Amino acid sequence: MPSDAPTPRDNDSAPQSRSPSPAGNESLTLRALVSTKDAGVIIGKAGKNVAELREQTGVKAGVSKVIPGVHERVLTVTGSVEGVAKAYSLIVSQLVSASPSSPVMSPTASPTTAIRLLISHNLMGSVIGRNGLKIKAIQDSSGARMVASKDMLPQSTERIVEVQGSSESIGRAIEEIGRCLLEDWERGVGTVLFHPGAGDERSGRRTHPTSRRSNGDVRRTSPSPGSPSSPPTNLRTQNISIPSDMVGCIIGRNGTKITEIRRLSGSKISIAKEPHDETGERMFTIVGTPEANEKALFLLYNQLESEKERRVGRDQQQQEELQD
Repeated sequence: MPSDAPTPRDNDSAPQSRSPSPAGNESLTLRALVSTKDAGVIIGKAGKNVAELREQTGVKAGVSKVIPGVHERVLTVTGSVEGVAKAYSLIVSQLVSASPSSPVMSPTASPTTAIRLLISHNLMGSVIGRNGLKIKAIQDSSGARMVASKDMLPQSTERIVEVQGSSESIGRAIEEIGRCLLEDWERGVGTVLFHPGAGDERSGRRTHPTSRRSNGDVRRTSPSPGSPSSPPTNLRTQNISIPSDMVGCIIGRNGTKITEIRRLSGSKISIAKEPHDETGERMFTIVGTPEANEKALFLLYNQLESEKERRVGRDQQQQEELQD
């Protein structure tokens, strides 16, 4: 995992943004983005398919509710690494069977398809590995192809890893991915989960985090700063650790960046003056409603990502200048 990845810590027992931690380091929760049509196949008539899936693999499996106008849903599978991998392999087989037109490599080859896994941005390094060695090893051993997206999904700190291949190769790849995620599961704590339709323009829906006009009314999802409304009672506290050399980019010149993040999210954010341990990381404490904290985390991670991309570009430019 890259050394500049923040390590979130959560002080609340059940915040909405927290990734479920494995029981005894053996239980894995793996989410995937599926189309509404595929979700119907996975569930089956009167829930028949998903019930059989649970019985055959011992996993817990479910699909998020339909949102009008949104054409994607989230599949969640929880169980042992082997059970989750087997479940996804069976799901892929179901989807291929339900879509005879799925592309095939040759008349004798196994039908190929793809599944879009939702992986915490903080855990991507565990899957990709240094210089991409881990993801290459998973592809080589499983026979599947993996494509990791560079950007986080809207209003979240999750990214998509698309796994392509036959149901068997996808199952093998997911088992390897699952083991990587369990090894570093603590890095996934504090993940802001993706919800289709939330600020998501990929599906044709345009939503706004502050206000939206509907039937002549304006609905605000968070009170304006200085609003006379009574303070919320469901405040939660979350801590995340940020590498010291990245703190400046989050604060900004004269504090402009952190002030903007506080304003947009509605959360109170305080920053420790000194590193809290030998790692040299500084503690950021975020206090607000679950929704405000999710927004704050999203903005903080976005700022980190932008700075990392800027530094990579600068380093590449310096190397090119040296070569010239």
